[in-house]
Amino acid sequence: MIKLKNDAEIGRIREAGFVLSETLEKLKSMIGEGITTGQLDNFARDYIRSLGAEPAFLGYMNFPASLCISLNEEVIHGIPGKRRLKRGDMVSLDLGVNLRGYFSDAAVTLPVGKVTPEREKLIRIAGECLELGIEQAVCGNRINHISEAIYNHARSNGFDVVRQYCGHGVGFAQHEEPQIPNYVSRGPNPRLKPGMIIALEPMINRGTWEVQLLEDNWTVVTADRSDSAHFEHTLAIHKDHTEILTLHHSLERV
Repeated sequence: MIKLKNDAEIGRIREAGFVLSETLEKLKSMIGEGITTGQLDNFARDYIRSLGAEPAFLGYMNFPASLCISLNEEVIHGIPGKRRLKRGDMVSLDLGVNLRGYFSDAAVTLPVGKVTPEREKLIRIAGECLELGIEQAVCGNRINHISEAIYNHARSNGFDVVRQYCGHGVGFAQHEEPQIPNYVSRGPNPRLKPGMIIALEPMINRGTWEVQLLEDNWTVVTADRSDSAHFEHTLAIHKDHTEILTLHHSLERV
C-alpha cells in the first residue's frame, strides 16, 4: 500500500533530506586517491549523528555500515572497509538518513581524479537519467513515465539498466511502495499523487544489465564486470510541482 504524507510529515522528511544532502556534500569533498572506504563510512556515521539523526542503513537487515560504497563494477551495496580509492576509480556513495522516524535516501557516483572517457560518459549519462526521470515524476503521470525516460536515455547512449533492483517509496520507512523500475515493466503502474514520497535511483551499466551477488551477501556487481554508475534523489510529489528533498540546501528552496 502506498502511504501518502501530509504537509507536516513531508516537512520532517525534508529535514531528513537536508541532513543527508549536507553529509553527501562533505563526503564529496573527501573523495580522493588514498582515502579508505572505511574512513568515509566512519565520517558519515559520526556526521549524521552530530546533526541529530541516525544512519538508516546501519543494522538494516544486518548491513554492517552506515554508507554503501561501490567501486567500478560494483553496482550497489558495497561494504566499506580497508580498500583505498585509486586515481581513475568510479565510486558510488549511497546513503540513508533516519531523523526521528522520517527517512530520506540518495546516491551519487563520482570520479576519483581523472577517469577514462568511457567512465566519464557513463557517470554523465547516469546523472542525466536521474534528471530525466525527475522531469517525469509529476502529479498525474504514472510510474512507467519515469521508467521509460530513464531506460530510453540509457539505451540511446549505448548503456543498459539494472532490472533486479529499482527505486521505491520512502519516508516512514527505508523502503516503501511503490517500486519504481528503471525500465518499463509489466508490474503495478500507479499514478503519481500529491503526498507521495519516492526515491528514484537509476543504476546504469556499461555492459550487460545482468548482475551477481558476491559471497558477502551484500555487494552487487555486474555479471560481466563492466562499470556501473548509480544516482538517486528523494522526491515529494505536490499537486503543482515536484520537490527534490535531498538537494543540497533543500530547506532553503522551499
